[in-house]
Amino acid sequence: MPRILIADDNAPNADLLEAHLDGTGHETKIVYNGEDTIAAAKAWQPDLILLDVMMPKMSGFEVCRRLRSDPATRDVAVLMVTALDQANDVETAVETGTDDFLTKPINKTELLLRVRAMLESRDRPTELERELAYIGRVQAGL
Repeated sequence: MPRILIADDNAPNADLLEAHLDGTGHETKIVYNGEDTIAAAKAWQPDLILLDVMMPKMSGFEVCRRLRSDPATRDVAVLMVTALDQANDVETAVETGTDDFLTKPINKTELLLRVRAMLESRDRPTELERELAYIGRVQAGL
């Protein structure tokens, strides 16, 4: 069963993401700040992290940087989920190593499509193959 870590300092937002994933065959866990996200990523070893950017103790951007720099967490898929929607925010997210970026308010269908595509593409042997598989699945709506 794939594990999805939900990192959002706003409990109703985190609960909504968890509710969207309910019944989809995923195990979920919620954390509410950046430091706890890093700790949970190492201890719980999720397959995917739904990562808010604006969090206390450490921003989602910094969390992503640290995840990517640690051999124990560098391959965890990261989908940033945030209210930020400016071009420079997306650019910063990509620079920190996120796999994709969704803007709030979250559309349930879009979220589930991205989650499914990301998890299904993770078994590819190279980063390029993972990215191409992910993009293909999202474009096809699989």
